[in-house]
Amino acid sequence: MQRIRLRYTKRGRLRFTSHRDFQRAFERALRRAEVPMAYSAGFTPHPKVSYANAAPTGTGSEAEYLEIALTEPRDPATLRDLLDESLPDGLDITDAVEARTSGLADRLTASVWELLLDGVAVEDAERAVAAFLAADTVEVRRKTKNGMRSFDARGAVASLEAAPATADRPGEGPCAILRLVVRHVTPAVRPDDVLSGLRAVADLAPPVPAAVTRLAQGLFDEESGTVTDPLAPDREAVTAAPSKAAGPATATVRQGAGSA
Repeated sequence: MQRIRLRYTKRGRLRFTSHRDFQRAFERALRRAEVPMAYSAGFTPHPKVSYANAAPTGTGSEAEYLEIALTEPRDPATLRDLLDESLPDGLDITDAVEARTSGLADRLTASVWELLLDGVAVEDAERAVAAFLAADTVEVRRKTKNGMRSFDARGAVASLEAAPATADRPGEGPCAILRLVVRHVTPAVRPDDVLSGLRAVADLAPPVPAAVTRLAQGLFDEESGTVTDPLAPDREAVTAAPSKAAGPATATVRQGAGSA
């Protein structure tokens, strides 16, 4: 059994698809691309697909990950192209590598997020960021399936900074961008929790909902403060010991494969 790890995106309007919506679209793409999927045993077999730390509904992402198991070997790059052609624009497969190491989920320990705050001046965002970072704890409340829950949003934030929006952005008026690195802890701290914390410590309240995008996720390097590529160990292992499985992997991209 061959295992392939994929990186995919949620862009544009597709950021509003739920994780279950994506699962359905991806399983249709697997059938369209005629991927030789391995299936689970039992009365209701299903494709062996493992999803890792999906972004919340309504947030965009450039770095979502999953792993699939195949019954026949395939070339990862060809498989990436086949699946990408079979998915709607906005759900894009951007990377694929043969799994040669264990513990992909264990390497997703932090995320890099970008928050676009329309209607917020950069100076106000910088003031709120400074107050947030200066606090030892920032308690926020979020409604969960078990009711309201209070937790600290400060401890999970490894870095947070404010910057002006690019000059070519659509729209007029003030706009600030927040870039933050958040460790994956329990309970999970999400970008909207950080916004709640900024409101609590500095009364920062964007007049419109923030546009949130995950730029990266992977292993957090405490020394450099960066988030590393979680597929790099697999890529390095493949380079050191190339796969002997070639045969069917040389299939070319089928013409006319439309979007789901």
